[in-house]
Amino acid sequence: MAYSITVDLASKRLTLYKNHSAITSYPVGIGRMLTPTPTGTYSIINKHPNPGGAFGVMWMGLSKPSYGIHGTNDPSSIGHVVSHGCIRMYNRDVMALSKVVSIGTQVTIIN
Repeated sequence: MAYSITVDLASKRLTLYKNHSAITSYPVGIGRMLTPTPTGTYSIINKHPNPGGAFGVMWMGLSKPSYGIHGTNDPSSIGHVVSHGCIRMYNRDVMALSKVVSIGTQVTIIN
């Protein structure tokens, strides 16, 4: 099974694909104007459960250093332009996503 992720910054949605077909989509929080979420194609390089603090219940690091997909301790931030560049998800959503995707999963971030 080939999974991939696309993050659409304009709609603030993360979509999970399986064999090029969308299977689910989640709302996300993205980077502020001064610390924007970087566009491009990356991969998940690590997963750390319970990183604590602002990272919620899961951190999935991207191949772009210092950036990742993570949970949040502030669920009201989802759907907004609020982060330092990371992709923020509801804790329940990031846990569900982390159970499906593996290290090496491609993540494409578009405007």
